[in-house]
Amino acid sequence: MNGRRAAIPGVTLTTVTPNEYVREVLPETQPLWGGPRDFARYEADFRAVAQSAYGRSRPFTVGMRDAGRLVVSCKLYDREMRWGTKTLRATGIGAVFTIPAHRGRGFASAMLGALLDEERVAGRDIAFLYSDIHPAFYERLGFIRLPSRNLTLRAASLDGSHSGAAPLGPRDWPGLRRCFEELDGQRPWTLARTPLVWEWLRRMWSSPPPASVQRVQLVVRHKREIVTYVIGRRVLREDSFVVDDFAFAGDAGRARLSAVLRAAAGDLRRVSAWLPPPIARDALPRGSVRVRRDGIFMVAPLSAAARAWWKSEKDEILGARSDATWAADHV
Repeated sequence: MNGRRAAIPGVTLTTVTPNEYVREVLPETQPLWGGPRDFARYEADFRAVAQSAYGRSRPFTVGMRDAGRLVVSCKLYDREMRWGTKTLRATGIGAVFTIPAHRGRGFASAMLGALLDEERVAGRDIAFLYSDIHPAFYERLGFIRLPSRNLTLRAASLDGSHSGAAPLGPRDWPGLRRCFEELDGQRPWTLARTPLVWEWLRRMWSSPPPASVQRVQLVVRHKREIVTYVIGRRVLREDSFVVDDFAFAGDAGRARLSAVLRAAAGDLRRVSAWLPPPIARDALPRGSVRVRRDGIFMVAPLSAAARAWWKSEKDEILGARSDATWAADHV
């Protein structure tokens, strides 16, 4: 960080080390975002990302101090956006948090304003985040709200025939990546999954789940190639299989998707997911679609190239019957 002066006199944006973040932020946020995880597990999950090659590719946590105390902070994720043949540099922003005693004094606005200025100067093209609070707060800073919806399917509405699926194995990750890229490569734009992003996803999906949650990771092969996969969680207390990611390659893969989702759900009644992008949405039954109350996708174009992307794609994005990003893009 270059210490650019923020809108609050005497307060500047600064890098926060993982140890500082664990000590000063995690105890405050664990009740909010820890879910069923105890603090030890919450800390371990944070350190796994912070210490990964993906987390170390740039300062992972930043914030502002007032009288020496860290009062506002967020996480940063280095991403790329592919738009046709162009590659745009993207910054994901997550876990924006202000300690209760300093709320309502403009610290979050000052931090994000200074951060966007720095990212623009550094040559970044676009910033994005997933809002869990009122999107109007971010809209005042220049972010644009995109459609963000959930899809719920009755498991009984899916194909009940034999899926031919097998558990995902350690050697299957390259094939899984090829399967995803064949599907996602058909989109006019996307948040690209670099090797570092895939490493991060693999770590996340390989961590032990909380009690009462069962991880399910299934693949289907055709002529030795993975043509369909589904990754998700059986959440027993919700009687639902929650989809974290899926993809299919070609007609053979598309034909098996419904049966694999049914197999993943087992005896649970529902399958729930973020509404996926267009290329995948059309492969799923209609189901029940509802606006999300959290995880609302928002973007802030920072460069001329990003503004050109938005001008070109906004009508399609805002009017589509599908969402702009995959659930796994959530930061």
